[in-house]
Amino acid sequence: MPTIREAVATGALWLCLAQAAFAQGWPADARLSGRAFLTPNLARLQDDPAASPIGLWLERGATSWTASTQGPSCQSCHGAPGSLAKGVAQFPRLAGDGRTLINLEDQIRACRTRSGRAPASGSEDDDVLALSAHLQMAARGQVIDLQPPADAALRETWQARLSSGAQAWTQRVGRINLACVHCHDQNVGKTFRSEVTSPAHPTGFPVYRMRWQALGSIERRLRACYSGVQADLPKAGDPLLRDLELFLKVRANGLPVDGPSIRR
Repeated sequence: MPTIREAVATGALWLCLAQAAFAQGWPADARLSGRAFLTPNLARLQDDPAASPIGLWLERGATSWTASTQGPSCQSCHGAPGSLAKGVAQFPRLAGDGRTLINLEDQIRACRTRSGRAPASGSEDDDVLALSAHLQMAARGQVIDLQPPADAALRETWQARLSSGAQAWTQRVGRINLACVHCHDQNVGKTFRSEVTSPAHPTGFPVYRMRWQALGSIERRLRACYSGVQADLPKAGDPLLRDLELFLKVRANGLPVDGPSIRR
């Protein structure tokens, strides 16, 4: 049972949400990319990466793509990044073992290890993020299209992971006692703590956030949401985060990739 302090905090939060007027010009359409909720200045920066910090990671990613000092280059196996554009829009997916759900950053880390490069420290490794940004840029405009595998056994596993993600989307967590759905389905276009609430479609990752002063993966953003509602943080690489990403991507099916992106 919540304490008085927790109940007051929850009540104050809902009061803020209830009283928040729709910001002038902000849409309330739940089938929009987060780009629709950017200020004009940030939208211009996202559309011109050369003029924003995103360009630093894109340059690094382009260099990493052709580098062969630690083994075969990405280019020697895959050719131009554009050759993978359609596949980029179809992560996360089940790995070869048929059980593990992996996202794009996981795949990049696995490829690095397989090619003999030094193991990456995690999804937030700058080289991994740079390659992810490079591939996402090549995939801009590709439609997100996640479908269950044709194989019956794989389809059952995939569906179970999708159901786990859907449950996480609707599960109240943290001292603030909110679920993702309360903000990103029920209050799209409203302001909360000076931020405009978007539908949380993951079309623009990796994302450069001003408050991070760095590029970050969808895993980092999801963990930040858990922190925002004062919930226990899933560990980096937690399967729950991959399940939630799968649900979000399926929910965004039909929307075009527009990453890497920039946010406040």
